[in-house]
Amino acid sequence: DKALEYAELQGEETVIDAYCGIGTISLFLAKQAKKVYGVEIVPEAIEDAKRNAELNGNTNAEFAVGEAETVIPKWYEEGITADTLVVDPPRKGCDEALLRTIVEMKPKRVVYVSCNPGTLARDLRVLEDGGYVTREVQPVDMFPHTNHVE
Repeated sequence: DKALEYAELQGEETVIDAYCGIGTISLFLAKQAKKVYGVEIVPEAIEDAKRNAELNGNTNAEFAVGEAETVIPKWYEEGITADTLVVDPPRKGCDEALLRTIVEMKPKRVVYVSCNPGTLARDLRVLEDGGYVTREVQPVDMFPHTNHVE
């Protein structure tokens, strides 16, 4: 729910979901967006995302297999841009090439879902140096009784 809340979609936006996994966030946002593109490096996850889209009647979501730092710059070169860009990277955070593309693409809103506060801080510095302003940080305790937050 937080990703949708922070995305502030009105129904006419194009969304790119980097590191989309099986499409959970992508398909949730697709209900409120004009178009959603998801990218994930794991081919089986993308097959599941496509199957999930079909099972849920989502016709406005497309998924691609590949590294976000390779696929999203390619999409951008082809003219695919995002009004809202969601990233949910692994613990190592976002690749520098992806962050540079985000800054160049200038989506109105970036929603960053993080499982590592250290790499979140590092990546936010890059985005802020590129002109973005961090509006809110909301820790979510997805793993009770551990040191991890999402």
